Amino acid sequence: MTVQQKTTDTHRAVAASPNTPDDKIPVKLIGAIIATGALAFIGILTETVMTVLFPALMREFHVDTATVQWITTIYLLTVAATMPMSSFLKRRFRLKRIFVAAVALALIGSVIMVVAHAFPLLIVARIIQGIGSGVATPLMMNIILEQSPRSKIGRLMGVGSLVITVAPAIGPTVGGAVTTILPWRAIFVIAVPFILLALLLGMLCIEQKSPTEAAYLDPFQVVTIVVALVGMVLGLNQAGVAVSAAVAGRSSTRAAVVAIVSVVVGLAALAAFCWLTKRAFSPLLRLGILRDPVVLLHLVAYLVMPIVSIGFGYVITNVAQLGLGTNAFLAGSLVLPGALIGAVCAPVGGWLYDRFGAVGPVLIPFGVATLGPVLLFAFALHLTPAMLAGFYFVFGFCFALGNSNVMTSALSSIPRQFAPDGNAIFNTALQFGGAAGTALFSTILAVAQAGHGTEGSAEFMHATAVGGQWVFATMTVICVIGWVSLAAAFRIRARRG
Repeated sequence: MTVQQKTTDTHRAVAASPNTPDDKIPVKLIGAIIATGALAFIGILTETVMTVLFPALMREFHVDTATVQWITTIYLLTVAATMPMSSFLKRRFRLKRIFVAAVALALIGSVIMVVAHAFPLLIVARIIQGIGSGVATPLMMNIILEQSPRSKIGRLMGVGSLVITVAPAIGPTVGGAVTTILPWRAIFVIAVPFILLALLLGMLCIEQKSPTEAAYLDPFQVVTIVVALVGMVLGLNQAGVAVSAAVAGRSSTRAAVVAIVSVVVGLAALAAFCWLTKRAFSPLLRLGILRDPVVLLHLVAYLVMPIVSIGFGYVITNVAQLGLGTNAFLAGSLVLPGALIGAVCAPVGGWLYDRFGAVGPVLIPFGVATLGPVLLFAFALHLTPAMLAGFYFVFGFCFALGNSNVMTSALSSIPRQFAPDGNAIFNTALQFGGAAGTALFSTILAVAQAGHGTEGSAEFMHATAVGGQWVFATMTVICVIGWVSLAAAFRIRARRG
C-alpha cells in the first residue's frame, strides 16, 4: 500500500473515530511540554533579540553592518540545517537523551556568548545555539503529536504554536528593554537558570512511549539536505544584501554572485536529496507524505504565512523608527499587544479545532487576519504608532487562532508513524519562511529608501512610509495565497469524505 493510500485510510479512520472530550492530559505530559517548550522558546527568542543588539555589537567588536548580520544569518542557517534531522533522531534515540543534548548545546552556547571577547567566538556560539534550537523545537512537537490524547491534540498543538510564534514577536521588545538598563550579555546570563530549570523538569517528566529503531543515517542524504537548505537561506539573504547595495549606489557584484550560486547549488542539492530519499531503504525524511495534495497544500500555507508573521517583527520596528521617528523601545513595544494576545489565542484556537474540526477554525481566522495588512496598506502614509500596533493586533489575534491548527490538520491526514517526518518538514518550512520574510521585506524597504535623503529627514521618513505600503501590499498577497491553499486542501478532503 502506498503512503498516499495509507494517508487517505488513516484520515477516514480518524474522522470516524469517536471524540472523547473527557480524556485527561497526563501531568507528566504537561511537564514535558513545558520543559521542551521553554528550551525552544529561549532559543527562538534569542534569534530576534540579536537584531536589537546589532549597534552594540558593532561598537564593541568593531565590525560593520555586513559582518554583524552574520550573527543571525549563521543561526538561521544552522537551525534550518538541523531540523530535518529531527525525524531520524526521534526514531534512533530516546527522548531524554535528545533533550539533554539540546540543553547542553543551549548552555554551552549561552556561556560562550557571555565570556566571548572576539567576534568569531560569537559566531561559534550562535552555531551551537542553532543546533540546540533545531533539536528542541521539533522535539516538543513530536512529544505533543505522539503522547497527546487525540481529543486534546488541537489545544496542545496550540501551546506548541504559541512558543514558535510568540517568541520571535516579543524578541525586539525584550532586547530593547534589557539592553536599556543592562549590558547585552545579561540576556544570556538570565537565560542560563531558565535552561537549568527546564533540564530539571524535563528529566522528571519526559517519558518514552515508543521504542527506538535501528535507523541508519545516510551521510549523502545529510550532506545534500544541509547544502540545500543552507544554500537557499544564504541565497535569499545575499539577494537582499545585493539589492540593498545596488539601490544605495554601492558595489553589489559579490553579494549578487554569492546569491545566484547559493540558490543554484541549493536547488540542485534539494533535487539530489529527493532522488536519494526516493531510493533509500532508510530515508532521512519520508517525503512520500507530500504526494498527498492535502498535505502539500497545507505545507504551502505553513511556508508562506510565517513570511508575514515573522516578517512583521522586522517591519513594524523599522517603520516605527525610520518612518514615524519613535525610539527603539517604543518600536519594539508596538508588537507586544499582538504577541501577548497570541499567547492566549493559540491554545484557544486549538480548542476550537478539537471542538469543530479544522475548516472553520483555520479559514475564518486566517481570512480575518488578512484585514491586518490590508488596513496597514490603506493607511500606510498616515500611520501613527497606535494605528500600527492596532492593525498588527488584528493580524496577531486571528493568526494565532488559526496557525496552530494548520500543521495539526495536515498531520491528521497521514499515518501516525510518519508524524515525525511531517513535523520535521513543516518546522523546516516555518524556519525557511521566516528567513525569507525578513530578507524580502528588508529589501523592499531598502529599495524605497534609496536616494531619499539621510535617516531622520522628512524625505527619508516619507520614503520609509511608502516602502511600508509596498510591504503591506506584499503581505496581503501572501495571506491570500495561504488562505486559498488551505481552502483547496479542505475541498479535496471533503470530496474524499
